[in-house]
Amino acid sequence: MRYGKIRAISRLRASLDIPSLTIDRKGVDKSAIPGKTIYRLSIYHRCLRRLAENHIETVSSSSLAKAAGVNPSQLRRDLTYLGQFGTRGLGYPVQELIDAIREVLGREQLQPVILVGAGNLGVALLRYQGFQKEGFEVVAAFDATPDVVKKRGISVPVYHVDTMRKFVIENDVKLAILSVPVEHAQEVTNELVDAGVQGLLSFSPTVLQVPEFVTVNSVDLALELEQVSFFVKSEKPLVDPDEPVIP
Repeated sequence: MRYGKIRAISRLRASLDIPSLTIDRKGVDKSAIPGKTIYRLSIYHRCLRRLAENHIETVSSSSLAKAAGVNPSQLRRDLTYLGQFGTRGLGYPVQELIDAIREVLGREQLQPVILVGAGNLGVALLRYQGFQKEGFEVVAAFDATPDVVKKRGISVPVYHVDTMRKFVIENDVKLAILSVPVEHAQEVTNELVDAGVQGLLSFSPTVLQVPEFVTVNSVDLALELEQVSFFVKSEKPLVDPDEPVIP
C-alpha cells in the first residue's frame, strides 16, 4: 500500500474540511454476520492497525481492499454489517473502523485462551507474540509432562492436563488451541466442550465431532503444504538425470 498517497488524501480532507464517515453501531446483529465475513473483518482489522501505526487517519475503500486482498465492492458489503454509515467523504476514518470491528469481534478487552498439548508445535505457538496484538491472551498451557515443558523457557504457566477442566470452569475460558496427537484429540475436545469451551483452533489432523454451538477451525499443516505444492511448477528437475552423482 502506498502510504504517501493515503497521507495526501488525509491532508486534503483536513484542508477542505470534508465531513468524515461516521459509524452508528447501534443495533448491530452479530449473529447475522456470515463466518467468511468475520474472517475478512479480522483481516481488515489487521490492515487498519498497520495504518494507525503509521499515523494514517483515513483510507479509501479501494486502498483498504487492495491491502486486504479483496475487491472494493466486497469490502463495502462487509462493512455494512458494522451498522449504519453517515456522510461519505474521501475515505473511511481508520480509528473509527478499528473500534467498530473490534466491538463486533469482541476485542474490546483481551480474550483468555488456553493451549493444550505443549510439544514442539505447541511451544512454538506459546512463543508467538501475535496473539495479544489481535486481542487474545494465552493464559495457560496444559500438557501430560508440564515439568519438561517448563524447562524450555516458556513464560506462560504450564499445568498438568488433569487440571485443565477445573481451570477452564473457574476462569470461564471459552477459547482453546489444540495441538495434541491425533489419537487424543477427540478425547481432549470432549473434555474442553464439557467444561464450557465454545471455540477451538485445532492443529490435530483429524475431524473433530462437536455440538452445533461449538466452532472448530482446523489447520492441517501437511494438507496446507500439499495444496501449495500443487500450484508450484518447476521449470526443470532439481536433479539433472544426465549429471553424475558426486558422493
